[in-house]
Amino acid sequence: MNQAQKLPDPKTAPLAQFDLSDPRLYEQDVWRPYFARLRKEAPVHYQAASPFGPFWSVTRFEDIVAVETNLEAFSSEPTVVIGDLAEDIPFEMFIAMDPPKHDVQRRAVQSVVAPKNLAEMAGLIRSRVLEILDNLPVGETFNWVDRVSINLTTQMLATLFDFPFEKRHKLTYWSDIAISSPEMTGGDVTHEERLAGLTDCLETFTRIWHERKGRKDSFDLISLLQRDPHTADLAERPMEYLGNLLLLIVGGNDTTRNSASGGVLALNQNPAEYDKLRANHGLIPGMVSEIIRWQTPLMHMRRTATRDIEFQGQQIKKGDKLVMWYLSGNRDESSIDKADDFIIDRANPRHHISFGFGVHRCMGNRLAEMQLRILWEEIMKRFSFVELVGEPERVQSNFVRGFADLPVKLHPL
Repeated sequence: MNQAQKLPDPKTAPLAQFDLSDPRLYEQDVWRPYFARLRKEAPVHYQAASPFGPFWSVTRFEDIVAVETNLEAFSSEPTVVIGDLAEDIPFEMFIAMDPPKHDVQRRAVQSVVAPKNLAEMAGLIRSRVLEILDNLPVGETFNWVDRVSINLTTQMLATLFDFPFEKRHKLTYWSDIAISSPEMTGGDVTHEERLAGLTDCLETFTRIWHERKGRKDSFDLISLLQRDPHTADLAERPMEYLGNLLLLIVGGNDTTRNSASGGVLALNQNPAEYDKLRANHGLIPGMVSEIIRWQTPLMHMRRTATRDIEFQGQQIKKGDKLVMWYLSGNRDESSIDKADDFIIDRANPRHHISFGFGVHRCMGNRLAEMQLRILWEEIMKRFSFVELVGEPERVQSNFVRGFADLPVKLHPL
């Protein structure tokens, strides 16, 4: 990836010059016109050369749904990110598996986010939100990402895994390095750091697995995996164990974390919507869905063609990568009215693709929504304005649409 090379002009450059895998598009937040043009002129677009090899970009909402639901022609294996897995850490995870193996492994942990358990978690989440918000400095500039978004999601992850609370920062770190290699997502984590960190993650959770063996009254994710006959020996398949751990860590972290920051940014950029919210706190549930759509915390998922197939007039070859750009599908005017606008009282706010579609739809989507809903309920009880006082700093990635820094100042009611 040539960082010195200028990005092509999205209006005049030939489409062959577009490289949607370039993380600068997202770090600089200049991606919108590139996708708008592709949706109009080449909704299934072939990228012949990129640092990640050739790939097809699928940019319209309905086409993404069509790919997601054609499991026979478009496989999730071997990975769901644009780049390939490193050979020395060939982990497997159920999101990068096809049925029936995917269904069996997902079912083992699905119950952790069953409606009954979510209802029981609500009180704990609220108590943690209260503690976080009550300890924020009012009238002083601080980084919302660190003090609120990361803090909240890391505490939740520690609860889901029953992970030592005093070491919970490790979960955030492992989440960040898991999907930040240059080869996989254009990130900036070195190979050596990533290998050392993921080795530590596997060793730590292998110890936890053996310590937890035989517990009957636990309902954490590790205990659920141990009790299900299909995953009871998962620790004996270390790359599969590591992969599923990372999937649950990243899945439990990035959607909520980056939407918690993205919502603050969206309301600051759309003051009329913030006024609507101040006037009617009942808009919060719908606003949460709109934040998740508008932010699109995970920007793409990849599939691999299992055979030659014609798709929307394009000849896809067996083995070709198809990258479904959720970020673009969520801005598709043919499926979402005023798709580029942030509107907190949309008639159908859950009509978005941030959680994916079909059998791979995000397992923890309702947990993410609940955390964000409770967060905003408590914010609105305390603060008249979470004011953005500087430019956000975004992470370097073509996969996670995230923030490193969001400088804010709180104004009390």
